[in-house]
Amino acid sequence: MLKRIVTIACGVVLGLSLALGAARLAFAWGLFPNRELEKSTSYLRDVLELVNDNYVDEKKAALPELTKAALHGVVETLDPHSEFMESRAYQQLEEDMSSQFGGIGVQVELRKSRVVIVAPIAGTPSDRAGIRRGDEIVRIDGAALEDPTMDKVVEKLRGKPKSRVTVGLLRPTEKREYEVTLVRELIKTESVRDAQVLAGGVGYVQITQFTERTAEEFINVLNKFSEQGVSSLVIDLRNNPGGLLDAAVEVAEPFFKKGDLIVYTQGRGAKSRDEYRAEASEPPINVPIAVLINSGSASAAEIVAGALKDTGKAVIVGERSFGKGSVQSIFKLKNGEGMRLTTARYYTPSGVTIHEKGIEPQVEVVMSPEEDENVRLQRDRPDMNDPAQFKERFGMEPVTDRQLQAAVDVLRGVTVLGTRGATMPPANAGAGKAK
Repeated sequence: MLKRIVTIACGVVLGLSLALGAARLAFAWGLFPNRELEKSTSYLRDVLELVNDNYVDEKKAALPELTKAALHGVVETLDPHSEFMESRAYQQLEEDMSSQFGGIGVQVELRKSRVVIVAPIAGTPSDRAGIRRGDEIVRIDGAALEDPTMDKVVEKLRGKPKSRVTVGLLRPTEKREYEVTLVRELIKTESVRDAQVLAGGVGYVQITQFTERTAEEFINVLNKFSEQGVSSLVIDLRNNPGGLLDAAVEVAEPFFKKGDLIVYTQGRGAKSRDEYRAEASEPPINVPIAVLINSGSASAAEIVAGALKDTGKAVIVGERSFGKGSVQSIFKLKNGEGMRLTTARYYTPSGVTIHEKGIEPQVEVVMSPEEDENVRLQRDRPDMNDPAQFKERFGMEPVTDRQLQAAVDVLRGVTVLGTRGATMPPANAGAGKAK
């Protein structure tokens, strides 16, 4: 059976599926290779039959359900990052890593059991239908939302492109309800956000995860910064759970010269080492760089931070990162299902493993969980830029981002000392691949 194997570096965050995606194809499983495996599977079959024949609840003891439960147990007892994914979970994984999905194009949040529109995404069905920020979703396909959860609402709003969904909404400002029938489209989301030039020519950019489109988005931001005369750079990887290994390599690549090692992975076998080197022929970007990390920065985010720190190309500011240095491969199975399996660990160019250790910042600035959440909300909700409005919505005053301020101070000091180039040159997308 043909299996699609995808090399990834993913992180764990709040039970959401970890960041994943397609990187390589290979033929995997063959026939059972030895008697030990045949003996073990025979024993498993005997137990399944015993449970199926004798358990008091016939539905729970159905063989398809028992088989899936057994597969979950086989894979998920290995480590926290390996997982057997049933069809819906596998589909969600592919959508997350492609940064696109079938939907109507709205950002929503849950407020006191009410599903509120944060913003329609420009150019999407919801935007064209006139849905506004602050509208509340009260029905989906005629069914009222009772005790809604974000997962259930998102699942109902998403679907195959060209399929229809009818959404009932309440507009509080006009005290009226209205209904729209929308045709779902392929919605593309951005993983590179909030790009802006701060005082003193400091470019700031946030990367929320590493997907198939992250490198392209990041290169576009770097080129805009070049046009704007940016002289130093802050890359914000805080609360970035990871994603595609290839995407991490491509984000780091503009700062390395051709042939430089960015990261390597080592599997179980002696010959299973893969090296990821920069392939872009253009000169590397050589401006002062600060990378922001915290305990929510994991996996692919740690690859970028580790490579830039390890080679002296950036100063790391913030808190120790999560410490997930293992690589998962995604196997496509039957019936639309899949499996994520740890197959290797990754190492920084000098051979340092991050697994269960994390990246230690050179400039440590520890923020409380309350500060971290406050800053995250400010980044996620730029529409709430009025302090009074922010306090009314979230019940707290906006606070200063002390980690970002520390990063800017570091960059200004480096710039004053003149240890790097004056402005950022244009960037080009390379293709750092395993050798």
